[in-house]
Amino acid sequence: MAEKTKKRKADHIRIATTYNVQAKKVTTGFEDVYFVHKALPEIDKDKIDLSTTVFNHKFSAPIIVSAITGGTTEAKKINATIAKVVEELGLGMGVGSQRAALEDRRLEKTFSIVRKKAPTAFLIANIGGVQLARGYAIKEARKAVEMIDADALAIHLNPLQEAIQPEGETSFKGVLEKIGEVAKEIDKPVIVKETGAGIASEEAKRLEAVGVKGIDVSGVGGTSFAAVEYFRAKNSINTFQRKLGETFWDWGIPTAISIVEVVQTVQIPIIASGGIRNGLDAAKALALGASLVSLAQPVLQAAVKGAKENEKILRVLIEELKNSMFLVGAENPQKLHKTPIVIMGKTAEWLKTRGFLIESYARRDEL
Repeated sequence: MAEKTKKRKADHIRIATTYNVQAKKVTTGFEDVYFVHKALPEIDKDKIDLSTTVFNHKFSAPIIVSAITGGTTEAKKINATIAKVVEELGLGMGVGSQRAALEDRRLEKTFSIVRKKAPTAFLIANIGGVQLARGYAIKEARKAVEMIDADALAIHLNPLQEAIQPEGETSFKGVLEKIGEVAKEIDKPVIVKETGAGIASEEAKRLEAVGVKGIDVSGVGGTSFAAVEYFRAKNSINTFQRKLGETFWDWGIPTAISIVEVVQTVQIPIIASGGIRNGLDAAKALALGASLVSLAQPVLQAAVKGAKENEKILRVLIEELKNSMFLVGAENPQKLHKTPIVIMGKTAEWLKTRGFLIESYARRDEL
């Protein structure tokens, strides 16, 4: 089992850095979100403070590198590279699913390297919701946290990916109850994250009710794991799974929509991820109500090239975020949360049809 998991992780890295696995016909929805430009920003751009405190941790900017990888030799190098840069910039980082290391202790170092390289950064451990349903319990959750001395534990939900995978596990019965048990027993914040298909209001409400302390929406518009599994099936000449991957390539809830659905439903912090590719996307996500933003694919591609490329892409993202804040007169993330934005197009249609309020975003008080 461990060897199969290890090979699957290697496949995912290879495919994500070789093929175009981004959503095809569905976008994040950020193109429907418009800032109201301030010709008189009345602030000094150089004095903008990006720092924010979430989960009792101070971030130098509201940015996390999303869960990417672990469990292979190449993954160890990638995790080390990302962790080093995250530490230097004062950001956060999640590791990929730790299932491989829970099955084979020899693979623990591919994850534990992150704490060695990032002694003070906010680190997020990661286990699968479906594994909880199939036998994982508090023991495995604690072990995942201890493995990287994590500040939080992410439980990922990936029903779409499991449904497309040839070896997928699709028995999600009882997942919510198990998440609640872990949230109650673990002394770190439990964050539930999707993996590219988004989280709706209804699920967010149920997750908050069982004690989850944060939700990472991971909506449609970025990497599609149906697409990743499509290429795995294509390379193995599995026509049945390949067809499934093709059909469900764009399945899910666009990121901007998912943010609003969840923000207007729960009180816990929201992490925005899924197709965030620049600082303007990040600014829009924060203005919609997210506490942090997270991205994976651009960082993975940069990390494969080395630390300099990795640092460059994150520094550019931070500068783009700061520029966006300057142009709307927001001196810090708290004021960005209150800056006027206008939601149009398909995103507005979806949200209105589902009964969510969007006019309030456009009619905020003067900063």
